[in-house]
Amino acid sequence: MSAEPEQLAALLATAAEVLDAVSAQFIAGHGAGSAVAKKGNDFATEVDLAIERRVSAELTRLTGIGVHGEEFGGESLDAELVWVLDPIDGTFNYAAGLPMAAILLGLLSDGQPALGLTWVPFTAQRYTAMVGKAVRCNGEPLDRLRPAALSESVVGIGTFNVDSRGRYPGRYRAAVLENLSRKCSRVRMHGATGIDLAYVAAGNLGGAISFGRHIWDHAAGVAMVRAAGGVVTDLAGQPWTVSSPSALVAAPGVHEEMLEIIEAVGDPDGYL
Repeated sequence: MSAEPEQLAALLATAAEVLDAVSAQFIAGHGAGSAVAKKGNDFATEVDLAIERRVSAELTRLTGIGVHGEEFGGESLDAELVWVLDPIDGTFNYAAGLPMAAILLGLLSDGQPALGLTWVPFTAQRYTAMVGKAVRCNGEPLDRLRPAALSESVVGIGTFNVDSRGRYPGRYRAAVLENLSRKCSRVRMHGATGIDLAYVAAGNLGGAISFGRHIWDHAAGVAMVRAAGGVVTDLAGQPWTVSSPSALVAAPGVHEEMLEIIEAVGDPDGYL
């Protein structure tokens, strides 16, 4: 059974207090180097690990709901209610001393993102969302997304190495970028998926593409974009789920135009 609105509102308030409490620790660790090597050239900092431990412990203690985090895993995503945490979104930015880094926290209710919180401490932006209610930034409600044109939109896109392989090879990503650049107002590469999704929900970006599949990158932002009246699918145009291999989020109208461009680029396997 899905969580009731009153329960969700209380959980959102509690989660916001927990993220507020760790923001000073997040800011203090800016520029932290690699502590744990991960797949490819990815890594986690000591701050990633410390924040995930702290937030997970506090959320579990205060709400009784388990946490699934990027660094340590945890509660099953199949649980009726589960928090999904990315302690530092944009780790490379964070370690380099750049400001585009965030704490992402979503709540899945029966497998669907019901709450989203994106804290961007270096720009003092606190985005919150509850599906069915207005998205808020620093407590102030934001306007719902209106239909828009791609030609008037700034679009966020995920980072890549043109020689990389995988589900969405670098050459495929470059082709998507090339074709988007011909149609949209500007393309931006912030290096932080959660920030891109929050900016779509806030109307700063008309759309964003994530070539990744990780639930902790998407849960909070999907809740936000849906609450704002945006459209959320994968790159094949299928409805987004927790197991989707990618995410395409945008304002109405913009999403349709972006999907047409992506479809025209062709099958990612053709770029291996």
